[in-house]
Amino acid sequence: MLVRGRAWKLGDNVSTDHIISGKYKFKAIHSLEEMLPYLLAEVRPGFYREVRPGDVIVAGRNFGCGSSREHAPRLIKLAGVGAVIARSFARIFYRNSINIGLPVVEVRELPGITADGDLIEVDLEGGVVRNLTKGFEEAFRGYPREILEIVREGGIIEYVRRHGDLPWGGGTG
Repeated sequence: MLVRGRAWKLGDNVSTDHIISGKYKFKAIHSLEEMLPYLLAEVRPGFYREVRPGDVIVAGRNFGCGSSREHAPRLIKLAGVGAVIARSFARIFYRNSINIGLPVVEVRELPGITADGDLIEVDLEGGVVRNLTKGFEEAFRGYPREILEIVREGGIIEYVRRHGDLPWGGGTG
């Protein structure tokens, strides 16, 4: 599975409230689509209008910290972001992202050398991220086969709909 797109550079400690502020979630908004204009509005105003399918968020440490609200990774995926690369993730954000099929990758060096607009490539099967603009490549610990299958199918729910069970068994009910 290969993702390729422009980089959107963010810093450290981007919380779920930065991704989608609770002040929008609890207004009279009834769907995720209605929340899209507020995606990253606190840190990247207009992001939702400029992001293109396959673009990649590149961030520093502790991306997705804060609440466990699943809206944050769902909105990122709904906006068309192909992957999120960071030095580290809050564990609940990382797991929520996998659950909905949003690729998330931890690497040490690439976030530091990446600038807005750089062309980024993420090879989930090969375990490599590349900044094609800068000619930089960094390996990462790849997903286990079962997790890669869930991400490839678009998340746990889609996987179970198509296959009737999780890739490691365990039942659906």
